[in-house]
Amino acid sequence: MIPVVPVESCTHVLTEFDCLDPLLSALRLDSGRIRCTCLSVSRKWLALGTSAGGLHLIQRDGWKQKLILTHKEGSVTQVSCCPHDEDFIAVATSQGLVVVWELHLERRGRPERVSVSWEHRGQTVTSLCWDTTALRVFAGDVGGKVSCVRAGSSKLGKGSGFVIFPIQSITTVDSRVVQLGYSDGHLVISSLSRCYLCDTEREKFWRVGNKERDGEFGACFLQQGSAGQRGQAMLYCARPGSRIWEASFGGEVLSTHQFKQLLACPPLPLVSYKNEPHFNPSQTSPQSLAFPRLLQFGDQNLLTWTDSAIYIFTPHSGQVLLWTEVKDVVEISVFRNELFCLHGDGRLSHLSLMSPERCVERLMKRENWTLATTVCCMFQHAIITSRARKSLPIDRLEQLKAQLNSASQQQLIGQLEEVISKLEPLDSACSSRRSSISSHESFNVLDCGIYRVISRRGSQSDDDANSLANQSMLEEERLREFSFTEEEQVENDSQSVRGEGDRSDISLQFLPLPFRSKPPRVALQAVRDSVSSFVKKTTEKINTLQMNSDLWPRPDLREGVQGEVMATVTPLPEEVEHELNTEQSSSESELQELRAATKKAISQIQDPMVLLDPVCLSDVLREWAPVLERVLGPEDHTRPTETTAQEDKPLEEEELVSSMSCCVVVQPDIYSANLHESASLTEAEEHGESTPCSTAPVRALFPPLANHVELIQLFSPKPLPPDLQADLSQLACLYLEMGCPGRGGIESVCVFLRRYFFLLDQERVRKMCTLRYREHREVMKAYIAGMLEFTQASKVVEVIQKGDLLKSLRSLRELQPWNAPLLLSHLYRLYDKHGEVAVRAYPQFYPTILPSDIMAMALPSHFLPYLDNLVQSRAEQQRLSFLGSLLQPETLRQDWLELALSHDAPQKNDTITVDGQPRWHSHFFSWGYGRLLSLLIRLPADLASKQKMLEMCRTHGYWMGYLYLCRELQRRPEAFSAICRLDDMTLLEGDDGIVPQSLDEWVLFLQLSQQISSSSEAPPTSALPSSPNGSCSEDTNGTSDSSPDLSDASTDWSTRVSPENIILRLVRVFGPDRALTALQERGIQVDLSSRSTLVCDLLRVAEKRQRALIQSMLERCDRFLWSQHA
Repeated sequence: MIPVVPVESCTHVLTEFDCLDPLLSALRLDSGRIRCTCLSVSRKWLALGTSAGGLHLIQRDGWKQKLILTHKEGSVTQVSCCPHDEDFIAVATSQGLVVVWELHLERRGRPERVSVSWEHRGQTVTSLCWDTTALRVFAGDVGGKVSCVRAGSSKLGKGSGFVIFPIQSITTVDSRVVQLGYSDGHLVISSLSRCYLCDTEREKFWRVGNKERDGEFGACFLQQGSAGQRGQAMLYCARPGSRIWEASFGGEVLSTHQFKQLLACPPLPLVSYKNEPHFNPSQTSPQSLAFPRLLQFGDQNLLTWTDSAIYIFTPHSGQVLLWTEVKDVVEISVFRNELFCLHGDGRLSHLSLMSPERCVERLMKRENWTLATTVCCMFQHAIITSRARKSLPIDRLEQLKAQLNSASQQQLIGQLEEVISKLEPLDSACSSRRSSISSHESFNVLDCGIYRVISRRGSQSDDDANSLANQSMLEEERLREFSFTEEEQVENDSQSVRGEGDRSDISLQFLPLPFRSKPPRVALQAVRDSVSSFVKKTTEKINTLQMNSDLWPRPDLREGVQGEVMATVTPLPEEVEHELNTEQSSSESELQELRAATKKAISQIQDPMVLLDPVCLSDVLREWAPVLERVLGPEDHTRPTETTAQEDKPLEEEELVSSMSCCVVVQPDIYSANLHESASLTEAEEHGESTPCSTAPVRALFPPLANHVELIQLFSPKPLPPDLQADLSQLACLYLEMGCPGRGGIESVCVFLRRYFFLLDQERVRKMCTLRYREHREVMKAYIAGMLEFTQASKVVEVIQKGDLLKSLRSLRELQPWNAPLLLSHLYRLYDKHGEVAVRAYPQFYPTILPSDIMAMALPSHFLPYLDNLVQSRAEQQRLSFLGSLLQPETLRQDWLELALSHDAPQKNDTITVDGQPRWHSHFFSWGYGRLLSLLIRLPADLASKQKMLEMCRTHGYWMGYLYLCRELQRRPEAFSAICRLDDMTLLEGDDGIVPQSLDEWVLFLQLSQQISSSSEAPPTSALPSSPNGSCSEDTNGTSDSSPDLSDASTDWSTRVSPENIILRLVRVFGPDRALTALQERGIQVDLSSRSTLVCDLLRVAEKRQRALIQSMLERCDRFLWSQHA
């Protein structure tokens, strides 16, 4: 039965028809890394500030993204759209910067910063407020300072755009500014202690009222009269105890509105597409609240909110229009009768205030028949009035009833029929108007009195045209993708404006909602072409160096190796030049041989019979591998670890000469994967730093294998064409994936990885290490050693080496979008520097970096905090499914459960007796990773996995998990035995409790209790287990099985598992007579204390009275039925 809202509360209702989650997903604001921090709304725009310093401007007509304004001065904390000129928007950042942007949309120009203020440097700006007529913004910060920023614009006249207006400091109040408001030349400043009124033209100040307050209380102006006839505004200031002052422009308090008792009414439900509205008429207690903000809502209403509800008042009548429970509200921005809510978890809600009949009409247009019927029945006092016939004629309600399911919604149909039977007819005036358009199917009357006719062809209304799905489909068909980025600097301040377009058309295009912006492919292709040209020129230059010996004494070398080069820069004789020519020709023939072998292997692999047969595929790759080894393999792959000083110097000189004759080929594919890293390498070369690609391939030492040191080859020893490089990379990765080098042992795999690191796809090898070679950590070590050398020249490495963890993490976040192999190498450096502290911060890099990567990196004791933080970063209702998605493969469940049971856990001697049984009250111990343990054992699993987990919990003494698994596996006798030994009756209660389901199980439970209590295993009543740290309080991480102090539990005898307590529970379930008789029939001796005997007697009396009451009710029913029959 749907409850009915009282008639005095039926005038308006808050509704939510649009879902903004696709919008946040398209803007990438639904992840944990970047969140929405503030918002502002106007007729045209929805402005969203982010924690990354971005400002997204969304066009409300179709929810299309128009602009992205970025700020490098910190995250956006406040944003405000200009109410009288939507081409201007004010932004405040976390560093205290206040910026006024002019969008230039009418002239299709680029947005620019027309005013910048550092007046609040180092302070957080808490409020922004626009002048209602001029282009100036008022800002207030946490220190109480209020300033004025005036914006220059070409709209004000010739030369106005070049004028820099000085920043004006208005005043500094006694405490943090909570809210600012402006009207008719007057500025209201609400601080933590009082409100101030400032005449900005005459520069006069007044205090509003004489009484101070302590806390966040808002203040605003409310214009009197309708939109067309504006009167003088009145000032409203929030006070403690649900009170609001009404004051004049002179600061004089005219009246005090008290809403505490008026709020003693039940909250109206929020009509939302998410769930069915619920109305509780019994919730009628007064509310003493503090209103942190006040906003003008519509023409005559004030809106405010707390963290759990939204309130709308009508001050001129002193009434509460409505209040509705909305959870976790952080900030609200309003425009006319619409409000946009920002929630604590970053979500957005779009709510509208409308009459119930208008709400039903909107729901019917959206074909949400059940919700429309529910609103009709709940707000029937508003639906049955004659005024509602304008929007809801009787035939429309009959159509609504016909859409309901007569089988499953019979009760709902009955309530709707009652509402239809109470409908008041439309007055004569409206009836005459309606008769003139009776030929149409339906119509409705707008609030302004205009009749809107809906023809038989079913044209869409303006409400449906604004839906997210329809507009997204239209924009997807007619607009291009968001694929162009522009950057510019104004007044020496770094900012960027991103939009869509090309060089020929600088107008900003729209971003279709369901899609995210793609990377700038045009710019990327230009970089690739540039790098390819550089490679070609470098190859020709080095070939010239090889052929012309006169140029050898002038190489461009670094200072660190110049002394060694001087010994080899003498002009070469003709014999050496001839040898170089011969070597070059042989190198070309070898490349031709390698190309032929590669082409043959590629053609064979394309045959499905070979590709799908692992044996044939391995044979093809092993036939190709010797050619690769002969052409690109180093002549001397290793060098002895013990050499004399006389041998070292010639070897170094020989390597240097060979390096100068070796072409360093930097393939564009490598650098296109991470342009940031390539830029870092180039910049490092220009400054003369030591980089891996100076003049020779970089070779890093690896732990010795058979008394030798294997060298890592990061670059090709010979110049390779791009097509050949791509084919070689594909075959090399496939060769490693098939485990072909593994026939010579795992060391052969590591040797292959080091020798041909320049051919391997870094992301593909990373996945190989975590999947195929997961049990062989040597392969991962070899891969990470290569990645560490490959990223050695990155600027991030310098930040990491300085030892500041927070700055290092910030530098890594700035590398977005991340390249997984490069990011992983930096995380290895951080872990080596900071250990467990660094690992705890790694969940922010998920899903680029997976738990399998961290598990291979960190110690087990360090991996557990990472996994726990990663799971807890999700919403509580999503944690179980999220943890299940991480278990790839399924065997990880057993490994993670064993880790969680072995670390930060109680001592086994405290939880398990000598014979392996539960120790008394040992389930009260706190487990450091109790939340993770609880989720792991609750994940769906097969029978064998649950049995293994049950045995693991029993072995480690995790009795809460043991009892849960016993219930899942229907091993109830074992669970009852454990409960008896744990001696806690509360384990029978709650959702996870194991309650005996039959009389036989109760008898078994009682017998087990008698056996344990009579044996020597029974613990003394004064025995209390002690935790390793000396107390048994709840762990800081929070566990699902922790409890208060054990000393409190030991004093509560009603929770002990004793035969007498079990009999009392049995008596409450089955009744005294039946329970005691059944125990005597089974030969169980019952010795009850005087207190228990009294309880049984009271239960007998209660049972008799209950039977008598039931008998009396049955007799009355019988008499009533017979009377009706007669």
